Amino acid sequence: MSEHQVIASSLASEIDRAAESVEARVIAWRRDLHEHPELGNREFRTAKIVQAHLEALGLDEVRTGVAHTGVVGLLEGALPGPTVALRADMDALPVTEDVDLPFASKARAMWNGEDVGVMHACGHDCHTAILMGVATVLAGLRSQLRGSVKFIFQPAEEMPPEGEEGGAQMMIAEGALENPAPQAIFGLHVTSRLPLGIVGYRSGPTMASSDKLKITVHGKQTHGAAPWLGVDPIVTAAQVILGLQTVISRGVDIAREPAVVTIGMIRGGVRENIIPDSVEMRGTIRAFDEEMRDEIHERVTTLAEAVSRGSRAGCAVCIEKNYPVTVNDPALTEAMVPTLARVAGAGRLELVAKVTGAEDFSFFQRLVPGLFFFVGVTPPGIDPKKAYSNHSPRFFADERALVIGVRALAHLACDYLESRA
Repeated sequence: MSEHQVIASSLASEIDRAAESVEARVIAWRRDLHEHPELGNREFRTAKIVQAHLEALGLDEVRTGVAHTGVVGLLEGALPGPTVALRADMDALPVTEDVDLPFASKARAMWNGEDVGVMHACGHDCHTAILMGVATVLAGLRSQLRGSVKFIFQPAEEMPPEGEEGGAQMMIAEGALENPAPQAIFGLHVTSRLPLGIVGYRSGPTMASSDKLKITVHGKQTHGAAPWLGVDPIVTAAQVILGLQTVISRGVDIAREPAVVTIGMIRGGVRENIIPDSVEMRGTIRAFDEEMRDEIHERVTTLAEAVSRGSRAGCAVCIEKNYPVTVNDPALTEAMVPTLARVAGAGRLELVAKVTGAEDFSFFQRLVPGLFFFVGVTPPGIDPKKAYSNHSPRFFADERALVIGVRALAHLACDYLESRA
């Protein structure tokens, strides 16, 4: 065994010991954050906790107020080397918790003008606590660390409030990936789709792009008893919705990549005997290829306008691009799979299917090679297929998964830096 291998092996053992020693604190942080969740761009308490912890660790730099409430810490190792970034999201969701926990959220807040319950229904409390634990582990190993580690605590992954900017895109605009610029970035997501102890990954397109769709059909209002005197936007909207089902099934090469067009809301009319003047539909478009994404947008627009025109109705289509496709860099993924396999243990690293959910980690990956992976949190004895999903008011995370996340991110950072030094 070479001297470099001996050093790497020794560092790996120390990471595992340090992760085990910080596990109780990570769980305590997670419970505190879970009990006091905050919505996007409003993570004031969370950011202060993160800031205080990073400053107490003696990091070389701690920036606050990035993209409103984001925190970026920089740890410079004692040995020369490149820079790697680790990212965790901090925001909760406008969901009222329905889990019987002693630290269950009772929080409420205003979200887009509505009073809502607030819950960490997607596990971002776990992500933040995990990255705080990783910072603790790596700060304690500074003397053996090659290069630098940038810790990115991001607000508003679940989208900022209407009318505000935020999230990964704003953090990038405000310099989160600069001074120094990382050569790679890693992130994780806890998921109820995998059992406790399982780590999941995928190379290439991993999570879908996410776009907002709004279609407004303009008709001519009339009495419901005399529809021929007007133009019925409700019937036209129904035809548009049925037509949209063919965009993917007949118009897109799904052998290349899967895609989804879903209408989740339709609104029109005020009473049963009045044909309204207009109907509004809202939905989402998901894709795993940027070229296909644009093609779907064009097909949706053309179809909705043509169907409406055939019914003598007007139509306005608005498609707002949100998150790009989350693409794990193939070379980086291949290089780091052995690390994930070692952390997970024999038979506990799985190649997962594409996820039609979206992640704004994708914005970081557009500028820096990145790897985004998954950590299972469904307790033994529960079928992950039947477990409450992320974003459910009954989402539950087995806290024994947290130390796996700490080990995974810490090992990925150190193995990457060692391999590039």
